[in-house]
Amino acid sequence: MTFVPNDPKSRQRIHYASARDGVRLAWAEAGQGPTLVKASNWLTHLTYEWDSPVWRHWLEFFTGRFRFLRFDERGSGMSDWQVDELSFERWVADLEDVVDAARLEGPFTLLGISQGASVAIEYALRHPERVERLLLYGGYARGWARRGDPDAEKRYEAIVELVRFGWGQDNPVFRQLFTSRFIPGATDQQVAWFNELCRRTTTPETAGRLLVSRGSVDVTERLSKLRVPTLVMHAREDGVAPIDEGRRLAAGIPGAQFVELDSRNHILLDGEPAWDRFRDAVVDFMGLGGPGGEDAAFQKLSARERQVLGLVSEGLANAQVAARLSLSEKTVRNHLSSIFDKLGVRTRAQAMVMARDGGFRLTRPKQAPEEAR
Repeated sequence: MTFVPNDPKSRQRIHYASARDGVRLAWAEAGQGPTLVKASNWLTHLTYEWDSPVWRHWLEFFTGRFRFLRFDERGSGMSDWQVDELSFERWVADLEDVVDAARLEGPFTLLGISQGASVAIEYALRHPERVERLLLYGGYARGWARRGDPDAEKRYEAIVELVRFGWGQDNPVFRQLFTSRFIPGATDQQVAWFNELCRRTTTPETAGRLLVSRGSVDVTERLSKLRVPTLVMHAREDGVAPIDEGRRLAAGIPGAQFVELDSRNHILLDGEPAWDRFRDAVVDFMGLGGPGGEDAAFQKLSARERQVLGLVSEGLANAQVAARLSLSEKTVRNHLSSIFDKLGVRTRAQAMVMARDGGFRLTRPKQAPEEAR
């Protein structure tokens, strides 16, 4: 599968919004389809993560199906680093300001990952008319200082001091402390990339302040007031947010669905079964699957278009598809143009991603039928 983040037809578009206190917030949009907004969370950088070995498959999945909006939180990434206030109220207000700047029409789905889950919950409560669904992954209602676990509090206090002391040093050992907690199953390449992300995304002082602010979050009493369809997903051995916190979210939100994922990674990695389970759960929850679990968009395709898409998804070039189906290359190109239009994508790569993630069932020709060339 080929992802082409630099393709002018598929690359993300970056904008700036002004928060109500004057802080500049960098936000980006990419993809087509129903709108999915991601609340900000720890350690993001809109451009650096765009083609990364850690987040690339997440971006492929979301931009292949949605108009996907995300932003770097205040104090990090491409947003302003020098900020006075880092608080839960300010995080919610920043999400409000970014959504307003995007001028979204109609309700949208809100995605909350890790700490972003609590912000997404609060936003949904304050703006029920705007949020159609909630997707929560690796999230929690209570920060580390609100869980009544003295040992965990001591660990986090030690981590905060290490961050303030060593985050910006050339030696990545301090930053690797975070990497090993977020993605313990990572390859050497993924570890190196995440270590560098830590350095690029914020200052040691701000990183420490963010960790302290995270600890005081608590929306537990707000959960029962939610009245929006919610899917809660959590990795079984998550070392950043214990799975019990995910279960608490699901138990506290009326009617919430809960999916337990067999992984140790706080950020699910490409190729692990838990990532496939995550995608399937999202597709099902969002109602994107047609009969047999296939995305309903594929029902628009003719039998011939299904054959062309299936062969393209196997990696065949236009000339090879033409030979396999006894068509001219021009006819194949015409079919692809029609397929792109019906699926709401712009590129071959996006169609391939959508076919892979949407449960597309390949229609194989028994023999090459007659067709005008």
